[in-house]
Amino acid sequence: MKRKPLIAGNWKMHLTIDEAVSLAQEIAKSSQGLEDKEVMIAPAATALAAVADAVKGSPVIVAGQNASWEQQGAYTGEISPLMLKDAGAGMAIIGHSERRHIFGESNAMINQRILGALSCDVIPVLCVGETLDEREEGLTMNVLELQVCEGLEGVSSLQIEQVVIAYEPVWAIGTGKTASKEQAQEAHRFIRGVLGDLYEKRLAEQIRILYGGSVKPENVDDLMAMPDIDGALVGGAALQSDSFDRIIHFT
Repeated sequence: MKRKPLIAGNWKMHLTIDEAVSLAQEIAKSSQGLEDKEVMIAPAATALAAVADAVKGSPVIVAGQNASWEQQGAYTGEISPLMLKDAGAGMAIIGHSERRHIFGESNAMINQRILGALSCDVIPVLCVGETLDEREEGLTMNVLELQVCEGLEGVSSLQIEQVVIAYEPVWAIGTGKTASKEQAQEAHRFIRGVLGDLYEKRLAEQIRILYGGSVKPENVDDLMAMPDIDGALVGGAALQSDSFDRIIHFT
């Protein structure tokens, strides 16, 4: 089946509210009339509501950069999926490599966040990927299989249809290095095979798997030409409207 590409921008810890609204409005304008792909942007939590209001009526989806596993409670600094929805977000990035490697989030914690998002009908984008050491030691597929299997523990066949996966080799994030289109395709195809083992091939063929790792206008066309790459999770290039526009309108 044909999977609708998703181009997602992760703004990380950048932009004031005014800056975020201005960029969101430009992206909303360039996304008007899109029917063959989807566009998502993930601003900082402080700008979520303002950005959601700025893109209202456009095809642009707003996402949180993380989501708690609880809807409310004594969890200082966390943002619940219920709060994300209230602010206008329909998706959430979960398990980003920076959450794993800087903040120490484990597969088990990421799994709880995935389940929390799904419980509130927030679509999770589960990020998986290997470090440079793991790749050089030949452990890429072992790492990916473990992160996918443990990250999706308890996710039902009905729920998996709502999940997006993002493969982001840690060694290619913010470094300017990019996995070759063949390396990316190999990892994406492997992940789809793992999903087929966990669920069934029919469901695995429906799930979108994005590539994240220094995606830019210069390489997006080659990456998107690969049969198992269904979109991009974009970092730095998503902070400039002209470069993100070019990525959205890949050929």
